[in-house]
Amino acid sequence: MRFAYFAFFENVDGSQLAVSKADVETASEIIKLTPGLTTANLYTPEVTKDMYNKDEQSPIFGMQLYFNDLTDLEDAMAPAGHLHQLAASGVLSSIRGAKGTQQAMYARHFPVDDAKLDVAKNGNPCSYVVHYTGPAEDLNVWMHHYVSHHPQVMRTFPGIRKIEVLSRIDWCGFLPWERVNHMQRNRVMFDSPVALQAALQSPARIAMREDFKTFPPFEGGNSHFPMETQIIVPDGR
Repeated sequence: MRFAYFAFFENVDGSQLAVSKADVETASEIIKLTPGLTTANLYTPEVTKDMYNKDEQSPIFGMQLYFNDLTDLEDAMAPAGHLHQLAASGVLSSIRGAKGTQQAMYARHFPVDDAKLDVAKNGNPCSYVVHYTGPAEDLNVWMHHYVSHHPQVMRTFPGIRKIEVLSRIDWCGFLPWERVNHMQRNRVMFDSPVALQAALQSPARIAMREDFKTFPPFEGGNSHFPMETQIIVPDGR
């Protein structure tokens, strides 16, 4: 799980599109057959409250596909790659007209005290997906500081199940959505929206805010999106 491909879809011009369950299922069936795929997440919007961040409109649908090798990721979205099925007519038709963006990134995974999920008991987990568009004044200084400090504070969130920090790479891909070049994305995961909500109101959230104040200079701000997370395991795994 060293590389991740993201695609997110947003409403534009006041539209109120919402992805259908049928479209999510179709995307899941396509994705789980992707050669070289290790696992994947399908994201749909949730609602939580943070004591510091403003409420933001979450993407209406998102995908995060993991690969161990960059060549496998690029093969999947080559001109005749498997993932072009996602852009075929009739697939994701419920969100046709939404703004799609995409990016491939390098994934750094950090330890948590208890990573075990119980989907049968709690339902799909809930991720807090964070985007830093950038740029940083000095990206090298920014990344070193961030990965050396912030995940260690994230680990203190009650009930946290996963921490990852993703940084940009050069990559080849031919899916039709707009390519973006965010300097960084993060994801933390919890058992449920309720568990994420509790974490966002905990003392650990205050510690996160204090650590944020030590960040090296950067522009572009950040965005935070609570997303229900359907975990896809490839066929045959």
